[in-house]
Amino acid sequence: MYKNALPTSHMLPSPVLLVEDELPIQERLLKIMGELGYSPGFIHVAGTLDQARRLVATRQFALALVDLGLPDGHGCDLIAELRQRNPSLSILVISAWGTQETILRALRAGATGYLLKERDDLELMLSIRSVLRGGAPIDPFIARHILAELPQDKSEVAEPVPAKRLPVTGILTTREAQILALVADGKSNRDIAEHLLISRYTVECHITHIYRKLEVSSRTKAINEGRLRGLLP
Repeated sequence: MYKNALPTSHMLPSPVLLVEDELPIQERLLKIMGELGYSPGFIHVAGTLDQARRLVATRQFALALVDLGLPDGHGCDLIAELRQRNPSLSILVISAWGTQETILRALRAGATGYLLKERDDLELMLSIRSVLRGGAPIDPFIARHILAELPQDKSEVAEPVPAKRLPVTGILTTREAQILALVADGKSNRDIAEHLLISRYTVECHITHIYRKLEVSSRTKAINEGRLRGLLP
């Protein structure tokens, strides 16, 4: 059991808007928020952009946890709307790996911080607690990825460099390659979990790793990239 950051929910910034369409991730984040001291009644959950917008229209939120890949649109649109309504609102993206363009889009739209779902509960809890205390956490992997794209010397003129494909060997683990093949067969996360006799959450973590390694943000792009790299027939 983690120690609460603050003793009671009435002392925490509230209410909180949680925008996430995957039920297992909703439950996971609600558990983490509970460990921080929030009672369920202080957290309003939306699974779509439309549901989130309806909630935003009826109340002022003190904190928003937002996923980007939603069934009816992109979370960045909601972030921009939330930021316009309340310039001081803390908005934390908690999402699967996305492209650099997506990350920068979220930050430019007004996100306070950006975390990856693959982090363990303790890491997520510490980052959320940082936001509650006025911080702006960026996932270390994302920070390294963005910094790696910056020119080392400002005097150097950046020139376009053709995109390079990583060699096939060592990109994905055996399990990740197996899951990518099942994704290409059209199987859902639930189907993959049942087929491999593992939990759905484990499948989601593997898919997040696949997205990160292939530098994609969707199942379709992962399949296309896998074929380009020779990982799929």
